[in-house]
Amino acid sequence: MSSQLPVPGALKNWFVAHCVIDLLFAVPLMFFPETFLNVLGWPYFDPLSVRIAAAALAGIGLESYFGRNASREAYLGMLRLKVIWSFCATAGILLAMWSIPAPKPAVGWLLAAVFAGFHLLWLYWRRRLLRT
Repeated sequence: MSSQLPVPGALKNWFVAHCVIDLLFAVPLMFFPETFLNVLGWPYFDPLSVRIAAAALAGIGLESYFGRNASREAYLGMLRLKVIWSFCATAGILLAMWSIPAPKPAVGWLLAAVFAGFHLLWLYWRRRLLRT
């Protein structure tokens, strides 16, 4: 791996898109959590847990934007965090879905799929940067 190689533009674009997606969820979860969860079809509400999740989404999303022009080494660190976060979020959502009674809210499965998709995306990019 050469630290002189540029970060691919497609990865930078994914970081910006990731910021937008994270903030689209983080802002309403932080300021209107119960209303937003109802709109999503999620019947459970804990204001502390929801706002901690919102803070994580905002922090990781904003770092995606602010770090979009960083060095290759910085990208590897950010990608490591994203791989870990997306894996843990997917696992946490799936554990929640399996532990709640039926009928299970469809949005839970959708969110698990979104986080799993991001996990695969970040894993791909991290491996690609490490190989080149």
